[in-house]
Amino acid sequence: MTPEALAGALQITLPEARKIVSAVHRGQLPLSSARLAGVRRKAIDAACARGQVPTLEVRSVRRSALDPFVKLVLATVDGHVVEAVRIPLERGGRFSACVSSQAGCALACVFCATGRLGLGRNLATWEIVEQVRLLRGTLGVGQRVHGVVFQGMGEPLANADRVIEAILVMSDPSALAIDRRAITVCTSGLPTGIRRLARELPKVRLAVSIASARPAVRRQLMPIDDTHPLDEVIDAVEEHARVTGLAPMWAVTPLAGVNDTEDDARALATLAQRFEARTGVRPRVSIVPYNSIDSEDRDPFARGDVQRFVDNLIGYCLRPHLRYSGGADVAAACGQLAGKG
Repeated sequence: MTPEALAGALQITLPEARKIVSAVHRGQLPLSSARLAGVRRKAIDAACARGQVPTLEVRSVRRSALDPFVKLVLATVDGHVVEAVRIPLERGGRFSACVSSQAGCALACVFCATGRLGLGRNLATWEIVEQVRLLRGTLGVGQRVHGVVFQGMGEPLANADRVIEAILVMSDPSALAIDRRAITVCTSGLPTGIRRLARELPKVRLAVSIASARPAVRRQLMPIDDTHPLDEVIDAVEEHARVTGLAPMWAVTPLAGVNDTEDDARALATLAQRFEARTGVRPRVSIVPYNSIDSEDRDPFARGDVQRFVDNLIGYCLRPHLRYSGGADVAAACGQLAGKG
């Protein structure tokens, strides 16, 4: 809850609400015994009477032996399992929190382990925020959560109300104080949600899973394309770019013999060039190597020829970014989150 919402709900002053929210997010618990300068005991008692400070059960903490990735396997009160990942950034001591917005996912993208689960339920606002708080608890002295990426389990824009509320809390100076420009919402392509983000959170960044710029191939990989074809999604992304001035990130995971061909590279370059011509904004193309989502003999896909695909894109005048996707040894890499611990 933001300080403004708390002040209105409890009929206390905004400065008191800010100090109470700050105390909760900085671990000054139990709140009932806290002594907060400038906050009346009546205000603290009202906050305690209003409710409790819930948390998620930490089922396991899995630290990669390959890099500083850490995965938390968490359980909700009603038994749903969700995962959150601590991602190291280039600057030492800084991390991004990769958080889940749903337990499972209904969109069934075939290259994503979460898509195999189906949808359990949407996560509540506090359950999303709590993932960041728990990841923050794994950090050492001098380390901090610099940013948040909604790229864990679930489709964030299918739970847009709670995701937007969570971002408001995360970015509030009295709560987690994370700059909205360091928060990214990743979507498979829900046009209404993309437009809403542009209106309500214009400083928050947008990432879109493209999979392939060839419609027939994208539809094969991402069933959502039947409902929201790529052209419809790109129209919404163009509007987002015009409103916010921010360059969207387009994510592509090359799969061997499926979407890693020269035809795919040419189609993606053509789409990006058209986007820039229409918006004046160049999309940031991120190439994400495929991470196995099953045992080697059962996995339906193999990693595509990433370097060849990148070289083809460069040949078509794009400047793609090859993303490092770590934590694969603890199933924390992109596409691997499946709530299995």
